[in-house]
Amino acid sequence: MRVRWRVPIDLWVEPVLVLVVGIGFVVWHGVTHFSATEAVQLQWGVLGSSIGEHIEITIVATVIVLVIAVPLGVLVTRPVFSRVAPIVVNLANIGQAAPALGMVVLFAMWLGTGFRTAVAALVVYAILPILQNTVTGLRRVDSKTVEAARGIGFSGLRTLLQVELPLALPVILNGVRTALVILVGTATLGTFIGAGGLGVLITTGITLFLPSLLASGAVLVALLAVTIDWIARLAEYLLTPRGLRGAGAIG
Repeated sequence: MRVRWRVPIDLWVEPVLVLVVGIGFVVWHGVTHFSATEAVQLQWGVLGSSIGEHIEITIVATVIVLVIAVPLGVLVTRPVFSRVAPIVVNLANIGQAAPALGMVVLFAMWLGTGFRTAVAALVVYAILPILQNTVTGLRRVDSKTVEAARGIGFSGLRTLLQVELPLALPVILNGVRTALVILVGTATLGTFIGAGGLGVLITTGITLFLPSLLASGAVLVALLAVTIDWIARLAEYLLTPRGLRGAGAIG
């Protein structure tokens, strides 16, 4: 009996798309005549710095969201705290419902401008998908499976770590992917409070009516979003137990 594992189509389509568009951008960059302002902003060194700032904001915000949302999601699924789960989720909903630019401005008025303020605003804005998916994933775990684990002598903590979280992992990681894409897009707003990133290209392109600069910023943000989404999808696929991937075929 032979087992074949079929790789989901998005695991190879996304990197191919990024490669094709990335090569197209490099070729376009090499043959296009830019204005003086565009030439300065679109130097490869400057672009590399902007991309690095954008990635830094996104990764730091994501790590903080994970540290807050996953333990909080676990906590509110425990019987003792189950009554407060709707309150916690609704509070997270407020951050998601508020306009992203308004959130950034409010935090700037409170904490001042800069990198830390942008990260704080993004954390509040992106906490809902991971929190909600953590709660949903844990609640979907079959209660009989949990009871069986407890029946063979597993403690509550061991059952959580070795049974519940592994089974809920695909749903949790899906929330992480959603949050990452949200963060990549909204991180562009950090430019309004001096946090840098690729938003500088977009806002400068709009303000000075420089289409090439605006298009470059938009394309690079899109490429970064798709790349990060693919990395998260790959991690989701590899970390999900094989029996839950739904990609196996026996023949």
